[in-house]
Amino acid sequence: MIISCGEALIDLIPSPEDGNLFRAVPGGSPFNTALALARLGAPTAFLGRISQDAFGNQLAQVLEDNGVNLRLTVRGPELTTLAFVKKVEGQASYAFYTQGTADRLLQPGDLPKLPDGAILHWGLGAVVLDGAPVAHTLEALFRQEKDRRLLSFDPNIRPPVIGAAHLPAYAKRVTEALSAFHLVKVSDEDLAALFPGARLDDIAQRWLERGPSLVVVTRGGEGASVFRQSGTRLDVPAAKLAKFGDTVGAGDSFTAGLLTQLYERGVRRGAELAALDDATLKGCATFAARVAAKTCEHEGCNPPRRSELGE
Repeated sequence: MIISCGEALIDLIPSPEDGNLFRAVPGGSPFNTALALARLGAPTAFLGRISQDAFGNQLAQVLEDNGVNLRLTVRGPELTTLAFVKKVEGQASYAFYTQGTADRLLQPGDLPKLPDGAILHWGLGAVVLDGAPVAHTLEALFRQEKDRRLLSFDPNIRPPVIGAAHLPAYAKRVTEALSAFHLVKVSDEDLAALFPGARLDDIAQRWLERGPSLVVVTRGGEGASVFRQSGTRLDVPAAKLAKFGDTVGAGDSFTAGLLTQLYERGVRRGAELAALDDATLKGCATFAARVAAKTCEHEGCNPPRRSELGE
């Protein structure tokens, strides 16, 4: 099983006909990743706190309808986090309402017993590595589980949530947290926000020195790069699009594709990830790029099913 941990929220997307009207679309990086994993056929669960309000019911229903196991999910009376989405030429930007919302309030006492052999993935976004209970709860969980299972992380930087003035301190905070994970997936845009002007290879090397076996950097239309502890860089091209919708959920779909491939190859611990050969890793990343590209062919996060990939 692959367990996606963290936030589940509602994206409020403006109508193209009337910008004062919004469509409520389920989202949040870990939510999107869970949805994509399940559609790819991976046994998937969501670990997080979802509101009992109407939006929370919508979130839970979508996960359940797509085959995501909710037995690790906690329901709470707090409101659902909202993300107001603005799209310019298919690129999405976000403004968040997060004060006192359900997904931020996950506590250690909410955590269930985890199944043996499960991979854990944590994606940030509206939830950041700040004072919110969920951040402390999940970081402690991942550190506790590091020797027991494969751990994946996507820092998914949202500058409007963090605040421009706080980005340098946040970059330091993210870097310090990396020792809790075996696999880190990050976009080149995230790295540019955290480390303006720095070279991609230099950042990846610094991050690898913190402990992860792999740092995978997605580069939009340029594909993705896999950086290994050995110093090797493996580049894969972006998959071709039949059409373009937008980029919403593309990074989360890439993560799902990568984790699905690792799971299907029997990778369950960090040492097994580190032992994979270059050709296998490149194949995993190539598949992930195909999943991300398929997602970009639609508007909103609508990740593909395995059959849509020609498999």
